[in-house]
Amino acid sequence: MTSKIDDFEQAYYQERAARIKAEQLIEDKSQVLSALNQELVKKVAALERQQQLFIQADKMATLGTLAAGVAHEINNPLAYVMSNNEYLLETRLVVDKLLLLNEQFASGKLDAKELKAALETLRQSQSLIEIGAEIKELIEDSDEGLRRINTIVRNLLNFSRPADNEKDLCDMTDGIKNALKLLNNQLKNYNITSHFSPLPQTMCNLSMINQIIVNLLINAKHACDVHDERDGHIHVHAGYENNKIVISVTDNGCGMSDKVKVQIFNPFFTTKPVGTGTGMGMALVYTMVTAHSGTIEIDSTEHEGTKVSCFFPVLSHSLFND
Repeated sequence: MTSKIDDFEQAYYQERAARIKAEQLIEDKSQVLSALNQELVKKVAALERQQQLFIQADKMATLGTLAAGVAHEINNPLAYVMSNNEYLLETRLVVDKLLLLNEQFASGKLDAKELKAALETLRQSQSLIEIGAEIKELIEDSDEGLRRINTIVRNLLNFSRPADNEKDLCDMTDGIKNALKLLNNQLKNYNITSHFSPLPQTMCNLSMINQIIVNLLINAKHACDVHDERDGHIHVHAGYENNKIVISVTDNGCGMSDKVKVQIFNPFFTTKPVGTGTGMGMALVYTMVTAHSGTIEIDSTEHEGTKVSCFFPVLSHSLFND
């Protein structure tokens, strides 16, 4: 009987020692996994920061491309605002005389007969009715010009603002239209058509959507530039199909070979001459589309054209929070 007790006791201590050893091993492994997880979290955060820097660098490179066209767009309304202002400064002399006569009459320095004579002399040199109409027209024109400048600058600021990962409930159509406005001068020599169907609002970063379309439009423009013998045609489409938002940019440019298509999303890959392309445009487009849980497809035939389609799921605020 004592022998059996000893055997049970020995088995118990052996099992207990094995359990303690296993628990210690699990604890050690857990600590290692925890340390690795913390390191992984740090590396992911660092990669996200690098990604944002790449996206911002791409924006700055794009702004460099747009600079000449934007300067021209601002210069036109600015020129006639300045011209109108010069005329208003000249007209101010007549207005000052009218105000002076009014003040002199009100203070009793001029009687009605003298005022009438002075006004008649002034009217012979310049039609006061015409001056009033011209001032109104010039102010309205200047106001329109300044509004155009304000819109151009606001679009530039919205585009150049550093992107973050924040998403709001938005209509992606706004990002598309802003991109078209931003590139208005660069695309004025091309046949630009668009078709926008009503889109459901979705959680998205509108700045990124804007940048995606700007990059796709610039690529389409460059593709069309290759074919000097035919007019460049770029079509922008936005619709809601199969429970997804679909945004596509189609051009009748040079197209891509199968060899190019398989590399198009590779960072630093470019078909442009050295010094004219960073090779990051489509890689960042892919990054920004996938950041919205979307997918991207390319349908291209060499010497015929390209269609780039982006598919986005509709994300509600509640789904995004989940």
